Amino acid sequence: MKLDILAIGVHPDDVELSCAGTLLRHIGMGKVCGIVDLTSGELGTRGSGPLRLQEAAAAAKVLGVPVRDNLGMADGFFKNDKEHQLEIIKKIRQYQPEIVLCNAVSDRHPDHGRAAQLVSEACFYSGLRRIETEMEGAQQPAWRPKAVYHYIQDRQMKPDFVVDVTPFIDKKMEAIKAFKSQFYNPDSNEPESPISVKNFFDVVLGKMSVYGRDAGYDYAEGFIAERVHGISDLFHLK
Repeated sequence: MKLDILAIGVHPDDVELSCAGTLLRHIGMGKVCGIVDLTSGELGTRGSGPLRLQEAAAAAKVLGVPVRDNLGMADGFFKNDKEHQLEIIKKIRQYQPEIVLCNAVSDRHPDHGRAAQLVSEACFYSGLRRIETEMEGAQQPAWRPKAVYHYIQDRQMKPDFVVDVTPFIDKKMEAIKAFKSQFYNPDSNEPESPISVKNFFDVVLGKMSVYGRDAGYDYAEGFIAERVHGISDLFHLK
């Protein structure tokens, strides 16, 4: 299956929290989107790896994405090296996305920035024909996405552009809440984490409101571009 957009997150729920509204907007435009999680988030303060995989599958159904894979990398201990790059290259060549969305270039969680670099480099190397990969016994053709954009996560960053997600905010929040183990539950006996506090969903909505405000949207998701993008018509800018 060829994808228009492939969203990659190092932990299940990274995509939902950071760019699910953007996926929903493009799905509504008829684009085909998919998700690849690098790990199961097994080192997380709450829940477990197997449980988070179940929650990821539930969130995928809410979003309506036909593809959600997990590469089974070691949470916290994966590296930006040949072995890990090749696993991502195989997925890029399998799905041939035009656009890849991936983790924040720098963030509170060190996995995020490391994954951002890993995925970015894999996207480039995926376009080199002398790097050979196989899937199900067949050699994969080289493929390089047209663009790689980094979504913004915990730390506030100035975005290079924002996407209006106002019409999709309820569905995005529904997808986030599929990860029940990670968020506030007064009956839980697990330790508190930065995202399990009672007002965390207010924080998520507030950040999207801030990103949308300057562009005239109620809610928006922000992205960092790896290169300068040009336009041919100034009137296309919001």
